[in-house]
Amino acid sequence: MYSGSQHVIIWEFRIRPGVEAEFVGQYGPEGAWARLFRKSDGYIRTELVRDVIVERRFLTLDYWKSEEDFDQFRNQHLAEYERLDRQFEGLTEQETRLGSLVP
Repeated sequence: MYSGSQHVIIWEFRIRPGVEAEFVGQYGPEGAWARLFRKSDGYIRTELVRDVIVERRFLTLDYWKSEEDFDQFRNQHLAEYERLDRQFEGLTEQETRLGSLVP
């Protein structure tokens, strides 16, 4: 496990009914997004958590070594990033970047 400084990007998703298994598969730690992020040495890991009170609400926590690592990665892989975003937009009703934190 990485033990240096970290930058965490948090996204909130409200998913459509009936797509939970596919959403978890694509947005979880072994999903398409994490596989894309692994192309960067600055990527650490992704966690996916489900809200136990609000039905169909999930959060992703994407851990990077720094905000600059994420920005550089996104700029270098923008076409693939946007392709995945379009490919999976049908799984969600709402997607919101909640913020970036330093643990």
